Amino acid sequence: MSELWDAEAARFDDEPDHGLRDPATRAAWLELLTAHLPAAPARVADLGCGTGTLSVLMADAGHVVDGVDFSPEMVARAREKGADRSGVTFAVADAGRPPLEPGRYAAVLCRHVLWALPDKAAALARWVDLLHDDGRLVLVEGSWHTGAGLTAAETEELLRSAGRAPATYRLDDPVLWGGPITDERYLVVA
Repeated sequence: MSELWDAEAARFDDEPDHGLRDPATRAAWLELLTAHLPAAPARVADLGCGTGTLSVLMADAGHVVDGVDFSPEMVARAREKGADRSGVTFAVADAGRPPLEPGRYAAVLCRHVLWALPDKAAALARWVDLLHDDGRLVLVEGSWHTGAGLTAAETEELLRSAGRAPATYRLDDPVLWGGPITDERYLVVA
């Protein structure tokens, strides 16, 4: 499966919400995430970090970020992006089983990852274990027009089963995505 994402790495940042190359899109993601993450400086695990765009964005906002992705090509690009920044590291590993120290993180950030994992409940349990007592999960997910993804209700139920109380926010602002969307996209904090 990592081979599929390795092949996508070269053009992954071409999507407006992946590369955040447009200043308005970048600013919108920064505002969204800083509104829901703990105040900086906080230690954040960015699981399924892809090319590291959100990791670098959060490091620039003053957080200490550990990015994890199972695609070596994605991590290579993430390391290039973060090379001139302190407070951000990247590792090749499975986001569903991150090799990170339990109880160390103020937040676990995942964007469009949970839906793709084979054992969502087990992954959530591992992610919760990474958090310290007042830590939070910040998940960006969706149920896309292609039929892939998770509805907000499905994600909320998974989080309740993991012992977390979800608060869900619709993400229908076109600036986040580089244009209008017709599918369900949301952020859940738990």
